[in-house]
Amino acid sequence: MKPILEVAESIGIAEKYLELYGRYKCKIDLSLREDLKNRPDGKLVLVTAMNPTPAGEGKTLTTIGLAQALNAIGEPTIAALREPSLGPCFGMKGGATGSNKAQLMPSEDINLHFTGDLHAITSAHNLLAAMIDNHLFQGNALQIDSNRILWKRAMDMNDRSLRQIVVGLGEGNGVVHESGFMITTASEVMAVLCLSENRRDLRERLGRMVVAYTMSGETVTAEHIGAADAMTVLLKEALKPNLVQTAEGTPAIVHGGPFANIAHGCSSVIGTKTALKLADIVLTEAGFGADLGAEKFFDIKCRQAGLKPDAAVLVVTVKALKYNGGVPRGELDKPNPEALQAGLANMNRHVDNIRKFGVPVMVAINHFTSDTTEEIRIVQEQCARLGVKAELSDVWARGSEGGIELAETLRTMLRRESSRYAPLYSERLGIREKIETIVREIYRGAGIRLNAKVEAKIQEFERQGFGHLPVCMAKTPSSFSDQPNLLGAPENFVVQVRDVTLSAGAGFIVVLTGNIVTMPGLPKTPGAEQIQLDEQGEIVGLF
Repeated sequence: MKPILEVAESIGIAEKYLELYGRYKCKIDLSLREDLKNRPDGKLVLVTAMNPTPAGEGKTLTTIGLAQALNAIGEPTIAALREPSLGPCFGMKGGATGSNKAQLMPSEDINLHFTGDLHAITSAHNLLAAMIDNHLFQGNALQIDSNRILWKRAMDMNDRSLRQIVVGLGEGNGVVHESGFMITTASEVMAVLCLSENRRDLRERLGRMVVAYTMSGETVTAEHIGAADAMTVLLKEALKPNLVQTAEGTPAIVHGGPFANIAHGCSSVIGTKTALKLADIVLTEAGFGADLGAEKFFDIKCRQAGLKPDAAVLVVTVKALKYNGGVPRGELDKPNPEALQAGLANMNRHVDNIRKFGVPVMVAINHFTSDTTEEIRIVQEQCARLGVKAELSDVWARGSEGGIELAETLRTMLRRESSRYAPLYSERLGIREKIETIVREIYRGAGIRLNAKVEAKIQEFERQGFGHLPVCMAKTPSSFSDQPNLLGAPENFVVQVRDVTLSAGAGFIVVLTGNIVTMPGLPKTPGAEQIQLDEQGEIVGLF
């Protein structure tokens, strides 16, 4: 690794703007963006993917490798990525820093405590929870209905036993009521931090968060509780973006990590906008497949932040296409052109969906050693029929060298094709109409089904003045539908909306479908069982 001061110098960041966390990672002071405000922005490129499968698609890996390759062909590029959560690291998914020759460095630090951002968000979240319960205990001047407290606790770990709890048990320990825990990445505080433009915006958004209802049905906010200022203090350092590097020394701004279904699944606005002032091209990503992450990137993050993406790269794999064509997980290494042809429908729909936002798109075929020449040819020929460029990406094995063709094709597309980006729907539509638009246009469903309770909540949100907010769909990432086993490109299904919740600080309405949980559980064999220190004190087993 290069010293982080050297990495910063390579993109024109003077040392006075840096707060070092050791030799290889640092925070960037917020004053840098203000001082660079008159500098033109670079090109913004979203890296997204088809629906995720058990084989893994390599979206982060491709983003990192492509950033390295663009720099290798003389295009100054920064990757703007999300921070990993401890939950997946010790659970089932593993780390989120890429791997082999296309990874972020120092990967173990980034995957674990990093610069403490997630810990700060956890503390701010739980301070608010403690102050709500203290308000009840101290006389409840706001007349909060203890049965309508929305704000739970948070921790950055998978623990299903904490999904539903009862607090206040025992004499003198407060008011007894039901509560629960969510993983920190699902906290609205995380979404607020990632969508904030500056400290003032952060403070205002925190104050707007709705945490409970009164006995008479009025909203109670963090401002009413008196917690917003103290929460802002706890988040003062976390608001500053983090600078690290890739395996080849390419700069990367890694900041924020909201859940990609219960929230918008994108890295911070501050990090993205800082990167755009420092590089000619900025590659960013959005969680899960394009039906979730990309839709929210376009409809929530770009809309709120005034960002205008110039292009998108859709990551596909032969394995994922075969999986969507009906091949079981254990047989994905075997050649199966017929299943591959069937699975192409999933890729086709994602390409079509991205085009609906007016953004030029190309395909990156993330290469696995089990891929055959015939299978790769089938994918490339289908992309040609769709009128999109497709390049093989071998960045895992070869680093920037394995992404040169991909980088050159993206560069050509950025020079020749103009983005006509526009959100999918107007803010003037009602909440239900926004949900139906996404289900119809992106998922290809026939419509939605909701009960009277959900309908009443939608009407109440609109009465309270929140009808203009975009909607944030919480559904399975495995399918276009709300049913994880409906693979490929299903049509004419009905999406069951089981609840809607208000994230007034983040600025969106969360629409819960299917079996979405905000606190994951550990698998039968957690990744934590494989992680240890070797005799030299190095971390092993964290992937």
